[in-house]
Formats: sequence, structure tokens, C-alpha cells
Amino acid sequence: MAPLLKNLYNEEYISLLATNISLFYKEFDVENFTKEIFVESYENLELKERMRHISTMLGTHLPSDYKESIEILKQVFSSMNYAFSLENMIFQDFVEVYGLNDFKISMDTLESFTKQSSSEFAIRKFILKYPEETLQQMLLWTASNNEHVRRLASEGCRPRLPWAISLPLFKKNPTKILEILTLLKDDESKYVRKSVANNLNDISKDNPEILKRVTKKWIGASRRRDSLLKHGCRTLLKNSDREILELFGFKEPTKIQLKNFCFTKDVKLGGSLEFSFEIISKEVLGQIRVEFALDFLRKNGQQNRKVFKISEATVLENRKTISKSYSFKKISTRVYYRGKQRVSILINGVSFVSEEFTLS
Repeated sequence: MAPLLKNLYNEEYISLLATNISLFYKEFDVENFTKEIFVESYENLELKERMRHISTMLGTHLPSDYKESIEILKQVFSSMNYAFSLENMIFQDFVEVYGLNDFKISMDTLESFTKQSSSEFAIRKFILKYPEETLQQMLLWTASNNEHVRRLASEGCRPRLPWAISLPLFKKNPTKILEILTLLKDDESKYVRKSVANNLNDISKDNPEILKRVTKKWIGASRRRDSLLKHGCRTLLKNSDREILELFGFKEPTKIQLKNFCFTKDVKLGGSLEFSFEIISKEVLGQIRVEFALDFLRKNGQQNRKVFKISEATVLENRKTISKSYSFKKISTRVYYRGKQRVSILINGVSFVSEEFTLS
């Protein structure tokens, strides 16, 4: 099993952090700071809880003047950023906890920190408190010569950023963030463009019609932009949205047949669902997107559908054979329940076959 992310905040890291702070702030009490980090409840804290605990303890051991503390932390951050990224997000968390009343200092600090360790979480409290001012700052960041700063402009305002507080104002109306995404949609950095696509995908979950309008407006300018848009529309594509499928060339498959569908009818927990089939047409198959959907049995007896892409290509033959498997080995992100499940095959968003199997 992979090591837990929360264990990045271990004794070695805290010792290094405290030692570095003491180099720039002679009054720093290394021993008591360390003791107050590793309290009895520390082991039960998850990653972001540990992050907040550490940043809060920093606030009790650094000068009460925020500007003075930030100057110390900037020096410490510079001395430690050679080896750490995720761990060093405690510095941004300090800004989020103690800097909400010092907008200008905090914006400058988050811009500085994000070049080595992303400020995407910390910026969101500022968006909630100062929506106009923060969005104006993020618009300025789109012109930065540093890709990490430009990415912050997009990633920080995602309506549904994972692990972060949501932004209800942008879930309701994403118009303001689209101003930022418009400026970054053709960014030279793949890192930035991926963030733009993820932001668009967030928008699709609350405002699919808005994303459709944006896609129609932006599509076709370049292959790179079309690739960004397709990634941004991935949820709508998985939902078999006919309009979006057509925009990306996946026409309704009226001249295609699916034959010889074979599948495992009784799957053991820990084993795999194996399935295969043929796609046949009298003409060339053309541009096809092939997916399989699994309707998993949930604890409440209902089924929950997940769609998985198998392939996406322009096929110049009139026949294609596909074999695939899905593992039912235990994983931390999904719980499997014994009983009737369902597998379906979709081509360009249309279901061609749907069969039940038993997980036992």
C-alpha cells in the first residue's frame, strides 16, 4: 500500500521546518513548537487537518505582526523549496489563516509561494471575502511570465476544486472566471491548459449549457485548443450528451452493429469481469468513441453508473474487435457489493448492448 500523504508531515519534516525558522527568527522556540505539533490527537488528523494544525501553531510561535511573520516565512520557504512541494503548502495555509485582513501583502505572498508550491487552496478564502479584488488580481496573473502564476489564475477559481472549499458564486454564475479562461485557453504551457480544461469541466457540472456555448465559440481554431476543449467536456462526453458528441465528430452510429458480445456472467469479488465484442459496418467505421458502462450495486440496493472509455479513433476498416476487463479487486476509492450488476457497451454515446452479471 502506498504511504499516506498525511505522513509527509512527519517528525523529520517538522524538525527541518523548525530548524530553518530558527535561522531567521532567533526567538523561535523549536522545542515547544515541536511538542505542540505532535499532540496526542495528531495521529488521527488527516492531511489538510495536519496542514491547518501546523500553520496555526506557526501563528502562535511567530511574531503577532502579520507582515513581520510573512517576511520570516518567505525566507524559510526559500530555504526549503528545493525539496518540498505539497508539504510546503503550510506556508500558503498560514496566509489563509492569518492574512485575510492584509489583502495586498497576502496576494504578493501567494504569488511568490505558488512558483514552487501551489497557492490554489489558500486563494479561495480571498475570493469569498474580496471577490472583485481577487478576480482582478487573477486577471493580472494571466499575463505573468511564470506558468505557475498563470495556472494559479485558473486553478484557484475552479468552482469544484477537489479538497478545497467550493465557490458557490461561480457554481451559480461562472461568467467572471470565463474571462480568465478566455485569456489562458491558448497558453503555451500544457500545465496551464490542463488547468483551464479542468475548470471548464467543473463548469459543465453546474452549467452545461454555458460550456456548450463556450465550446461552440472556441472549437476549430487549433488542434491544441480542441484537445483542451475535449478534456474540458469529458463529463458531458461520458454523459453521452448528443450535442457535445456531435461537436467533436462523434455522429450517431446508425450504420453500425455490435456482434458476438461475450462476458463473464459470474464474477468473483477480487476477480475480473472479462468481455469482448465486434463492431461491424458495411462502410468504414469512421470516427468512433467506444466506452463501457458499469452499473454498480450500491449498499442501498440502487445502482450507480460509471462510464469508462475504451478507445477513441478514426477507424478506416469496417470491422473492429475489442477485448477488455475490469478488476473487482478491493480498492480504497470504491466499495463493491455482492449481487446483480450491469455492463453496457456504448458507441458514440449510444448503448448497443446491456447485460446483467453477478458479483459473488
